Amino acid sequence: MHELIIIGAGPAGMTAAVYAARKKLDTLLLSKDLGGQPNQTTGIENYMGYQFIEGPELMQKFEEQVKQFPIEVKIGDGAVSISRLDGGFEVRTEKGETYQGRAAIIATGKRPRPLNVPGEEHLRGRGVTYCAICDGPLFAGMKVAVIGGGNSALESADDMLKIGEHVYLVSLTPLTGDQVLIDKVKGAANLTIFIEHETSEILGDNFVSGIKIRDLKSGEEQSLDVGGVFVEIGLIPNSELAKGLIHLNRLGEIEVNCACETGIPGLYAAGDVTNVPEKQIVVAAGEGAKAALQAHRYLQRLS
Repeated sequence: MHELIIIGAGPAGMTAAVYAARKKLDTLLLSKDLGGQPNQTTGIENYMGYQFIEGPELMQKFEEQVKQFPIEVKIGDGAVSISRLDGGFEVRTEKGETYQGRAAIIATGKRPRPLNVPGEEHLRGRGVTYCAICDGPLFAGMKVAVIGGGNSALESADDMLKIGEHVYLVSLTPLTGDQVLIDKVKGAANLTIFIEHETSEILGDNFVSGIKIRDLKSGEEQSLDVGGVFVEIGLIPNSELAKGLIHLNRLGEIEVNCACETGIPGLYAAGDVTNVPEKQIVVAAGEGAKAALQAHRYLQRLS
């Protein structure tokens, strides 16, 4: 039995692993992949210490730091469930392996809710992005489309209106975001809003060149020339493994307190999979550090 199992190897999980190792905890880092959402980020300009860095490059630096410590790392076999047992927790993986730990940290992150339209997957990272805060400046002076009608879409549109040539906001429904955000963007001269329109295809060969949209009422289709597409229709927490064990909020996020505690002694959660606001790399890394330090204190009390 390990002292600590960390599930997830994104910014939160890898930071937790480094902090746990520095506390000399016998730690297992278990994840389906390494890097998580930042691997899909074209460029990062708001992680301290780097004026600009590609997402995969930053995660490679995280990995290099993890490898400096005697941490057991198992990548390529994601966790599907976690359960309590006497003296700790048991984690079961997709391949049917089981691992046990006296304490555990869930840091499985979120995944963008995809449009599931032709061209999206092919052009992911080549004009298709899921984070205006991360990637917006890369599209300065360009025509872009923001897909969605909620707060995240309106915030992305507001960001891009300041730096882009023109923003097309495409929403399946009437705008559902806060009225203050709607009022903030509606008067912009470089904004066109398409209400009750669906995005049917993302166009481009090696990079985004446009999108096709369809009016849900008339069925009329048209193409918009854009160089970037910001998909802002929500994120899905990777919290399925903990369902039934700990409380999830209405969004499916794991609810934690300011100490990353889930309500079950010895079980912590950190990063985007939790209800902690602001889904940013720097926030996730900080939460991972907190979770590992709390787990260390918990294990010390058991000794």
